[in-house]
Amino acid sequence: MTTPARPLPRAPYRWRGRPASSAVRLAIRAAARSVARVARRAGGTARKAVPDWGLAGAAGALCLAGAVLVWAATAPRLAAEGEDPHTYLRRQLLNAAAGAVVMVAFALADHGTVRSWTPRLYALGCLGLLAVLTPLGRTVNGAQSWLGVGDFQVQPSELVKPALVLTLAMLLGEQPDGERRPGAAQVLLALAVAAVPLGLVMLQPDLGTFTIIAAITLGMLVAAGVRWRWIAALGSAGVAAAALAWLLGLLRPHQVQRLLTFADPLADPRGAGYNAAQALITVGSGGPYGRGLLRGDQTGGGFVPEQHTDFVFTVAGEELGFAGSALVLLLLWAVLARGLRVAARAASPYGTLAAAGIVCWLAVQTFVNVGMVVGLLPIVGVPLPFVSYGGSSVVACLAAVGVLMSIRRQDVRRL
Repeated sequence: MTTPARPLPRAPYRWRGRPASSAVRLAIRAAARSVARVARRAGGTARKAVPDWGLAGAAGALCLAGAVLVWAATAPRLAAEGEDPHTYLRRQLLNAAAGAVVMVAFALADHGTVRSWTPRLYALGCLGLLAVLTPLGRTVNGAQSWLGVGDFQVQPSELVKPALVLTLAMLLGEQPDGERRPGAAQVLLALAVAAVPLGLVMLQPDLGTFTIIAAITLGMLVAAGVRWRWIAALGSAGVAAAALAWLLGLLRPHQVQRLLTFADPLADPRGAGYNAAQALITVGSGGPYGRGLLRGDQTGGGFVPEQHTDFVFTVAGEELGFAGSALVLLLLWAVLARGLRVAARAASPYGTLAAAGIVCWLAVQTFVNVGMVVGLLPIVGVPLPFVSYGGSSVVACLAAVGVLMSIRRQDVRRL
C-alpha cells in the first residue's frame, strides 16, 4: 500500500516578485519618506540646532582683549597712586561675566519670548533716559548720561540700543497682506518710536549716541526695503536739522570745539585739539609689533584722556602695534560677518531685520570709534564695542550677540 503524497508547501505570497514581508517593509519606508518630504516642505529639515561657536568665540575674545587693554591703560596710574593696579581688570571681567549671562539668556529664548520682552525693554530704556535728566543723573564729560549709586553706574543710552533694534524689527517686519515692503503707516510709526530716544539723548546732550541711534534707524529702514524717497527725505531732514542746530547755537561749547578742531587737530594741541593730537601720537607710536604691554610711554604717562573707555584703541596701537590693532579689528569683522550671515539666512523678516540692525549698530559704532582715534572723524565719544571699559556697553553688545545666536538657532533656513 502506497503512502499518499504530502501536499507541497504553499509558496509564500509574492508581490511584484518580492515576499509579502519585504513588500510591507518597502511600503512603510516609502510612507516614511513621503512624510519626511512633507515635513521638509512645511518647516524645514528637523535637525539639532548647533550654537554659533564662531560668533560667541569672537565676541568672547574681544571681551578678553578689552579687559587686557583696560588693565594696561589703568594699571600704571593706579600703581603710581598706591592703589590696586588690577581694579579695572577685575571690574571689566565682571562686566563681561554679567554680559555672558545676558547673552546666554537671549540665545536660549525663542522668538515669542523675545517679542514679549521687547516692549518692556524699550519702555525701560526710555524711562532710564528720562531719569538721567532728573537730579538722579550724573554728568560725565559734559553729558548727563549716567545713573548711579556710589561706584555703581549705568548708562541707559547703551541699553536702549538693542531694545530699539528689536522694536523696529517688530514694526517693520510685519508687512500687510500682499505687501513686499513696509507701508507709510509702518514707517511713520517706526520713526516715532526712534524719535523718543533720539530726542532724550540730545537733551543730555550726547552727540555720539545720537549718531549711532540715527544710523540704526536709517539702516533698518533700508534693510526693510523702504522706498528711497523716504530715505532721501530723512537724509535731507537730518542735514537741515544739523544746520539749524549749528545756527541756533544748540550745541554745547565743547561739542563745537570738537567739530572745529577736526579739520586740524594739531592747530591747538594743548587746548581743544589735545585729545585728538595725543590719540594720533599714541596710536602711531607702536610700530609694527608695539612696545609691549605696560611699556608704552604715552599710555604709562597718562597723556591720553579717557584711554580705558573711548580711546582704548590707542592702547592697542602703542603697546601691541599694527599687528595687535589689526587683530582687534579682525575679531570685530568676524562678529559682523557672522551677523550678516545670520541676516542673510533668516527665514522671517523679523529675524532678518533684527540681525541687520545689530550689524548696522556695531559696524557704525566701530567705524566712529576707530575713525575718531585715527583722525578720520570728529571726537564724539562712543565706546569700541566689546572692548572699551563699561558694564552698560559690554552687556548691551553681548545681549546683541545673544539675539543673533537665537535667530540662528531657530530661524535659519536648513538648506
